Amino acid sequence: MRKNVRECVTYIRSITDFVPKAALVLGSGLGYFGQQMDQIVCEIPYASIPGFPVSTVSGHAGKFIMGYVENVPVICMSGRVHYYEGYKMEDVVLPVRVMHALGAEFLYLTNASGGINSDYTPGTLVLLRDHISLFIPNPLIGENDPDEGVRFPDMSEVYDVKLRKLIKDTANKNKIFLTSGVYCQLTGPSYETPAEIDLLRRLGADLVGMSTVMEAIVAHHAGMKVCAISYVSNMAAGINTGTLDHEEVKTAGTRLASTFTKLVRSSIGAVVKYDEY
Repeated sequence: MRKNVRECVTYIRSITDFVPKAALVLGSGLGYFGQQMDQIVCEIPYASIPGFPVSTVSGHAGKFIMGYVENVPVICMSGRVHYYEGYKMEDVVLPVRVMHALGAEFLYLTNASGGINSDYTPGTLVLLRDHISLFIPNPLIGENDPDEGVRFPDMSEVYDVKLRKLIKDTANKNKIFLTSGVYCQLTGPSYETPAEIDLLRRLGADLVGMSTVMEAIVAHHAGMKVCAISYVSNMAAGINTGTLDHEEVKTAGTRLASTFTKLVRSSIGAVVKYDEY
């Protein structure tokens, strides 16, 4: 185990012996979910954990919330850390490594995204089936820890097929419209130009954002079963007219609160049936 991961885990274990089965990362505007767990065991601010990066973005609370969702032990990141905040990539993915080291087997990633696919509209929920990571540094660059994964991991199926099917079935059962798509992560913090969005569209991207992909790569490398649900907070530059701003992102998350909560709660609860898929 890497030294920084070990130090974070040691500190957390001095507070709680809670062992999560699933980990959940909440994107912009979705922080409310953490307070809607069935039972909260403890909350740990990132700032109190030695060497742990702290969220600086509005709408990201910056703390771990541990508790139960549908009887499944969950560790929830209420607020993530972004590369554009100035952190090294190894710091940005540190939370995922820590949650895995604490015992999490499943990783649920969520984010707000700009819609590139013209079939989408603001408010569309999209289950990622693949991603494009060419425009960010690979988070596995550097010395490889064989305890975390192999040096050259296969990325043919980053987003677990069985977990995706489970989530799709959950959406259908709850009559929630959920489509699928390919997400591209750029560094941010500036939004994309219309020419850049046109390029991404030609490359096959349906969505664009500033998070998620690096976390998914690290989790998949470590052997976690990964899924990601994105909500389209706005259409990307050049798709529709108008300017883009972060308040729009947070507002879209608030509008989706009820639907998103139902989908995520039910999907996490269904992981007990994972082996049946």
